[in-house]
Amino acid sequence: KVPEGMPLEVAGPLCCAGITTYAPLARHVMGKKDQHVGVVGFGGLGMMAVKIAKAMGAKVSIFSRSDAKKDQAASLGAELVATSDPAAMAAMARTLDVIVDTVSDFHDIASLITTLKPVTGTLVLLGGVSKPYELPAFGLLFSGTRVEGSMIGGCDLTQEMLDFCHANKVAPDFEIIAAKDAEAALHKLHEGVAGAKRFVIKIDTLKEM
Repeated sequence: KVPEGMPLEVAGPLCCAGITTYAPLARHVMGKKDQHVGVVGFGGLGMMAVKIAKAMGAKVSIFSRSDAKKDQAASLGAELVATSDPAAMAAMARTLDVIVDTVSDFHDIASLITTLKPVTGTLVLLGGVSKPYELPAFGLLFSGTRVEGSMIGGCDLTQEMLDFCHANKVAPDFEIIAAKDAEAALHKLHEGVAGAKRFVIKIDTLKEM
């Protein structure tokens, strides 16, 4: 059930990106104090992970290949860490409680694992990457950190997510488009120029096609 007063253009993306990122954060962060969350990828999923983690009271660090989005991260109350900067990555060693990895392309996760706290630190993979990752066996053995996957959530958790986001004023960045513009929007997503916003099709524009 969509909470009263929540626009459908907000509820729609929340039932996709919202629940995908809420599920692992609800398991690992909700109700805990002094949590430090890492987010890998700053697109649509990453943006929602940041907003939800901040609403849960966590400190958030965003991992990106460069610091080009530093100001955008700061506007959400998060810090940006460039994975291409060895000093910045070294400074993050053993500081994170959980990492939500939203990237769907193959990438190095061994360096991310080193930023997790020993024993309790968990890396959660959300991206459907077909190529197998290489895991540092001894790093996991000696630190006790964990790696897990997560998809979406059931009806009860989705309702919980909608209520949480409504109560905490968490909403996706979105653009309402006509149905005839859907193909152009898909091209923007494929080319990586859409940013973190979600495209929402206005259903009554189907008749214009």
